[in-house]
Amino acid sequence: MTAFLASLIFVVLAEMGDKTQLLAMAFACRYRWQTVMWAVFWATALNHLLAAAAGKYLAAIVPMEYIKIAASASFIIFGLWTIRGDTLHGEDKRFNFSPFWTVAIAFFIAEMGDKTQLATIALAVQYNTVITVWMGTTLGMLISNAIGIIVGIVMGKNIPEKLMKWFAALIFIAFGIYGLYESLPKHVWSPAIVTGGIILLLISIYFLSRMNRQKISKSPVCERK
Repeated sequence: MTAFLASLIFVVLAEMGDKTQLLAMAFACRYRWQTVMWAVFWATALNHLLAAAAGKYLAAIVPMEYIKIAASASFIIFGLWTIRGDTLHGEDKRFNFSPFWTVAIAFFIAEMGDKTQLATIALAVQYNTVITVWMGTTLGMLISNAIGIIVGIVMGKNIPEKLMKWFAALIFIAFGIYGLYESLPKHVWSPAIVTGGIILLLISIYFLSRMNRQKISKSPVCERK
């Protein structure tokens, strides 16, 4: 249950303002929201099943102490990635099949290498399980995309993207730091290394937040006819 809840919460937070959530919102302007959600479900289910299986495979061939360190460090990277933010670059116009297959294929490809897919791998490694992580991340994607479609498209409101990004980023970074503290030998945590790590993290957050302010990131708006 811990793996399921952690996977669900992490993905819901990480997906807020993410490229794939923006993609689902853009498709909801063109197609029925039910079609979009079904396509998102099947694309996510397949994508994240492969990701969770990859994480389980890594856990089987790499020593667990190294796996835990790498997984914890990856969560810090995901937090910084969240601060940087994402934008669409025409992914919603790349394919022209039936509505279901257009959404499913575009979503599956957009999710390849995305932070929610990589987070699924890291969570599967962290908890050494496939099914519960897969179920949690898949449901998390559905919840976050449903929120985006309902709030952004149906209600015509703006999601508090900045607030959600910072909250998600801090959760990721805190989880990563705690994981490193639990995984690394205690002698590593010298005052010099801790101070240097904090300074490096703060500098990274500062520059990424400046980059994010310079980008124009807006949720898709449906054209009213």
